[in-house]
Amino acid sequence: MKVLHHLAAAALILGILLFQTLAARAESLKIGTVPGAYSDAANVAAREAKAEGLDVQVVEFSDWTTPNVALDAGDIDVNFFQHRPFMENAAKQKGYDFAVVGLGILQNIGLYSLKHKSFDAIPVGGSVAVANDPVNQGRALLLLQKAGLIKLKDGVGFLGTLDDITENPKKLKFTEVEGPQLVRITGDVDLAQGYPHFIVASGSFDPTSGLIYSGIEDKLFAVSFVTKASRQNDPAVARFVTLFQKSDAVKRQIRKSFADSDKLYLLAWQN
Repeated sequence: MKVLHHLAAAALILGILLFQTLAARAESLKIGTVPGAYSDAANVAAREAKAEGLDVQVVEFSDWTTPNVALDAGDIDVNFFQHRPFMENAAKQKGYDFAVVGLGILQNIGLYSLKHKSFDAIPVGGSVAVANDPVNQGRALLLLQKAGLIKLKDGVGFLGTLDDITENPKKLKFTEVEGPQLVRITGDVDLAQGYPHFIVASGSFDPTSGLIYSGIEDKLFAVSFVTKASRQNDPAVARFVTLFQKSDAVKRQIRKSFADSDKLYLLAWQN
């Protein structure tokens, strides 16, 4: 009987320890972001979450590929750097099974020049830097078309690539760059696609000086919280997203990250 008693006690202790371990794991999260507005806002929310018993670690990535690789591998629980079209394109290419679990920030991307004050001033053979991923490159090409600099094949939309350019009267020369790095080479080219929060973070030029913008009406391009589809109902993730969206401190940080300009962003969950 003593042996049975000891075994039962040991089993109870192990059960309690296992429950505590699982509970602790359930109340901790790793969120992958990129530097700038998304990382800054997530860090503010993480501090507030800690005060409410939710331990959130923000992991910064310098590119737009690794956050999805890490999410798929289970190295992080959620990421916050991409919009739905980017996610769906990545899933198509890599076989990911992800889900959007909360809207975040819709930013107004633009075309910037530190050498010219108008599109007319861009010379024949001028250099243009655009994002190297299909969806964001497509958005830049649509802006170039809107500006009258190129024409694209009918119907390609935001999935257009450089191969879809049908008219290029100024014989513009294109350089493809990882999105977060575009701000670093803006001064070296005649025209560059730009993301306001990266520009603000770099402090290198005025993020409101774009020659043209995409507009902030289409929530399809709102950077959102993304998890594996199998975890889209995870209570800890839902708790963090809710805290993020309700936090006044987060909203203040986001505004600061976009140069206090309503022109540059929208809180997608509010509008």
